[in-house]
Amino acid sequence: MISEDKKKVIDIFAQGRKKYKLADFKGARKLFADALKVDSEDGPSQVYYARCKHYIDNPPPEDWDGVFVMTSK
Repeated sequence: MISEDKKKVIDIFAQGRKKYKLADFKGARKLFADALKVDSEDGPSQVYYARCKHYIDNPPPEDWDGVFVMTSK
């Protein structure tokens, strides 16, 4: 069974992903931060939080298709 906290994280993460796909990186980052307040070890929220920070600092091209391209290992 999934805990109530995990359900909350999943819901917040889903909202964050929607904003991320719309290139609303500041809004998405806030939601991923909210998910991490509930579960600081949530891997997907950690990854997308970092990606949002990257895109806030380095905006993607206008024709961005939502794919994150890794530039280092």
